[in-house]
Amino acid sequence: MTRRKHLTTAMEDGPDDKGPLRRCIVGGGTFPKESMIRFVVAPDGTLAPDVAGRLPGRGFWLRADRDVINKALVGKSFAKASRSAVEVPDDLVRRLEDLLARRCLDLIGLARRAGRLAAGFEKVQAALREEPKGVLIVASDAAAGGRAKVQALAPGLVTIDPFTAAELGGAVGRDAIVHMAVEPGRLADALIAEAGRLAGVRRQDRRDAA
Repeated sequence: MTRRKHLTTAMEDGPDDKGPLRRCIVGGGTFPKESMIRFVVAPDGTLAPDVAGRLPGRGFWLRADRDVINKALVGKSFAKASRSAVEVPDDLVRRLEDLLARRCLDLIGLARRAGRLAAGFEKVQAALREEPKGVLIVASDAAAGGRAKVQALAPGLVTIDPFTAAELGGAVGRDAIVHMAVEPGRLADALIAEAGRLAGVRRQDRRDAA
């Protein structure tokens, strides 16, 4: 995901006094709630990610950063914070990625149903020429030329690109879509926040692949 400045870079800049803050159990710093992930320990002692922040029980917060999550798991931070034995599923990080990706795709589908989504190369180009958009979405398998053309129409606009054209199409009931844009507003803001959390969790994967 890009915006000329990567959103996960902003997460590393430190505490922000805007909006609700939560304390990270790794390092103890406080950060905006929307840049963090809540975890809960089930009655049977199993750790579960609570990406929506709605599960009952005491929550334990981590920054949405793969390195921080790895430190928490290696250092048994959840057991220390809860003062009890905690069972961590082997696929915890993969489940977390899947949940965050699903939230992003669900928001895209909601934007379509609300009439706030432009989908397809021509429609996105027309929309960007007519008025500013809140967020640009480009498929991870998009051609470089097409990506450059739409981004040139809105320099500096946040661009989200973790999903394939097939995944984007599936979010709106179509086979494949390469380019999308969401109008400014709460849906766009929520999508940027969720995509930022997803990018932070996936960051280690990108370094390993480099």
